Amino acid sequence: GEENSRLGCCGWILVILSIFLVILTLPVSIFLCFKIVQEYERAVIFRLGRITSRKPKGPGLFFVLPCTDTFRKVDLRTVSFDIPPQEILTKDSVTVSVDGVVYFRVNSPISSVANVTDADFSTRLLAQTTLRNVLGTKNLSELLSDREGISHSMQVSLDEATDNWGIKVERVEIKDVKLPVQLQRAMAAEAEATREARAKVIAAEGEMNASRALKEASLVISESPSALQLRYLQTLTTIASEKNSTIVFPLPVDILQTFLSKGK
Repeated sequence: GEENSRLGCCGWILVILSIFLVILTLPVSIFLCFKIVQEYERAVIFRLGRITSRKPKGPGLFFVLPCTDTFRKVDLRTVSFDIPPQEILTKDSVTVSVDGVVYFRVNSPISSVANVTDADFSTRLLAQTTLRNVLGTKNLSELLSDREGISHSMQVSLDEATDNWGIKVERVEIKDVKLPVQLQRAMAAEAEATREARAKVIAAEGEMNASRALKEASLVISESPSALQLRYLQTLTTIASEKNSTIVFPLPVDILQTFLSKGK
């Protein structure tokens, strides 16, 4: 049909001659005509420079004409590669070094052969520029806290750009974000100051709660004088259990006043 008309008259003459040559050289020509591709591979066949079918051959055994046909094997397995560390200026003017990893596979063998010179190399270069473009629109805080969202944004952008190349980008991951040493020190100092401020607030709240509890306790003890005596004895028991050589025991002023009044 369409492929037959694309070969033209001269093309068909060459094809017929090639078939005739194969017949003359049987059975030796059989080893040149039959090729094998693995389960994870596909073969794109070119006949006189034209793709013979819109569907690749394989897996298994397929037939080619030695003089007119050439073919290219395409691996369909998922490929992973590291994005080299990229110096990126974030939206809030902070320079960081970011690297990542990309997982992709060939989705259309014919497009990967016919539409781009080297699909693998082109995808690697595009991943570097996409990483810079996406991270250049993010603040440092977003870069550190929203890695999953950034990875998904990169995956969608890469997948759309490489669709014409027959490439399917399956996953993109941000591996490491390296900050300048001075910025790390500044962030550490800021975090320490924040922790100290929070500790002071917690301590102040504790003092306030303790003072309220002491106030309530004093009101309860003031209602019963014997409760104060029991508290003294309990305190003395606690001090004595620590095996101290000297015990200072507070004596109520009311008791002293009683003895003084009797002496007079």
